[in-house]
Amino acid sequence: MLEALRGLGYSTATALADIIDNSIAANASKVDILFKWNGKQSVISVLDNGSGMNDCELDLAMRLGERNPVVERQSHDLGRFGLGLKTASFSQCRRLTVASRKAGNLNCLRWDLDVLAACEDDGWHLLEGPDENSTQFLAPLYAAQEAGTIVLWEMPDRIITPGFCEQDFLDLIDRVERHLAMVFHRFISGSRLQISINGKRVEPWDPFLTRHPATWSSPTERILTEYGSVEVSCHVLPHKDRIEARDHDSAAGPDGWTAQQGFYVYRNERLLVSGSWLGLGRGRSWTKEEAHRLARIRLDIPNTADAEWKIDVRKSSARPPVSIRERLTRLAEDTRERARRVFAHRGQTLRTGNNEPLAQAWRTEHFKGGIRYRIDPEHPVIKSVLEDARAIEPQIRAMLSIIEETIPVQRIWLDTTEARETPRTGFAGDPSAVETVLSVVYGSMVLRKGILPAQAKALLLNMNPFNNYPDLISKLPDKPDAHDKE
Repeated sequence: MLEALRGLGYSTATALADIIDNSIAANASKVDILFKWNGKQSVISVLDNGSGMNDCELDLAMRLGERNPVVERQSHDLGRFGLGLKTASFSQCRRLTVASRKAGNLNCLRWDLDVLAACEDDGWHLLEGPDENSTQFLAPLYAAQEAGTIVLWEMPDRIITPGFCEQDFLDLIDRVERHLAMVFHRFISGSRLQISINGKRVEPWDPFLTRHPATWSSPTERILTEYGSVEVSCHVLPHKDRIEARDHDSAAGPDGWTAQQGFYVYRNERLLVSGSWLGLGRGRSWTKEEAHRLARIRLDIPNTADAEWKIDVRKSSARPPVSIRERLTRLAEDTRERARRVFAHRGQTLRTGNNEPLAQAWRTEHFKGGIRYRIDPEHPVIKSVLEDARAIEPQIRAMLSIIEETIPVQRIWLDTTEARETPRTGFAGDPSAVETVLSVVYGSMVLRKGILPAQAKALLLNMNPFNNYPDLISKLPDKPDAHDKE
């Protein structure tokens, strides 16, 4: 049975998160993780300063399923099945040693899968004390603490596989750090818990960039259910152009911008699901698409909802009950649409300070055959050119039609998907170009159309893409050069 339980699907990072859950349940404020490379004899240990366990408590903790999962738990409890310590550990190693100190008394038990396999009587032989070669790894608990627990993984056969080298071990440490920074970020940022890996402190990763001024956040909504209150808070992160380059990669999350979109399900502030649309959608389940990469929704559920949300042993999957799926779908639809607009417009505002819509050069047309993009003839600049064209107006309209019908939509889509960003538009990175075009448009408005300079500047501020350059507009002269109207 133990060999079968090893295949539950834990990664090293999710397994360690399960161990830390027990530390939090024991009121630990500090968790130190040690990765020690020694080939197949490498070890990983987790030491906390929690309340510890006496001999009876440790004996129960080392049993499989020592607690009935249907029994009501305390509101702050992070466990459910009574399997986490064992299944998480056995998924990574063949020898599990747990030592704990409480009230000055030290107790130590271990499971060794090789010893169990060799037993002829098929007995469950839980061994006392550490292996004779492992005492050194328990020294931090023995020497420095009045209370606490250390979990030691030895013979990590599911980690150190053929071809696995020291660099792979170092890469594993990085992945574990990113995962723990995400799963426990609310504990770490609240200063309730300090996690370190080989002496380096793990910094929290906030999926929602709540401190960034350009992040949109909805008010928290509480949905009352039979099993308690579910809290929902929707967020749309800023476009890349609004985030400093040094922060953009870290804001993406462990799996990248596209993979990290969706719902973030928390249970007692511990993250269970990081970026999933939870099977929601209209007609078919939503998939993760570039256009919605900035949408992230926080969901807080109580531990009384485990059965209804189908929380699994690994605490890595959840599925909302039918009773609230429609409400969650509507909230997600709104958030996805907001995120799509921010992504498509590069975080730029679509309205002026007077709440009037900006004049856009392009418009979207929906028709029976699908969707197409058209140049808007009512855009002030385009309308002015068409009015002045006279004899060549048909040629200009023909030219605009050719541009409309030859937009490289597939090329843009591929570039956006592969490069993970929208192509440069709006004179981005070319200030001299916008100054030249702005001067020509302004000169035509004032000199040819007879529009007052102040009114012309106001019109430009309400016109895409010039609305992004208010400083340049304010510096335009009241008397433009005559050649600017050409």
